[in-house]
Amino acid sequence: MTNTDIPAGFEPHFRKAPLTDPWEPLYSSKTDKAVIIGLRLATPHTNARGLIHGGLIAALADAAMGYSCAQATGWTTSFVTISLSVDYVGFAEIGQWLAIEGEAIKTGSTICFAQCLAKADDAVIARASGTFRVVPKKQ
Repeated sequence: MTNTDIPAGFEPHFRKAPLTDPWEPLYSSKTDKAVIIGLRLATPHTNARGLIHGGLIAALADAAMGYSCAQATGWTTSFVTISLSVDYVGFAEIGQWLAIEGEAIKTGSTICFAQCLAKADDAVIARASGTFRVVPKKQ
């Protein structure tokens, strides 16, 4: 895989946010209970040592898990983060494909629980879990 290849099944990400605008282009893929966010790692994603910044992983994990809760509930409601926990177990470098694989674990009328793995070229570099509050969608 070259540095410009995008894995099969990924399309340009369906949602834009001011926080993630500097990290574009972002890509995503959906399943019944999950949204996977992917991107080719580049200089804007790094810390001072040239490795991928943990804040990038945390922000994308938060988004992937929240979107996964929405996907699991048919996008009928919105979610806000109650808690987020990230365990960093590896690192990633410029040029690697980063995939944040979200998954809704349990959805309810007021709370959704989710988890995700962050993988750099299929090697797990972080895991995260989150709790999300259901909020009514604005009309």
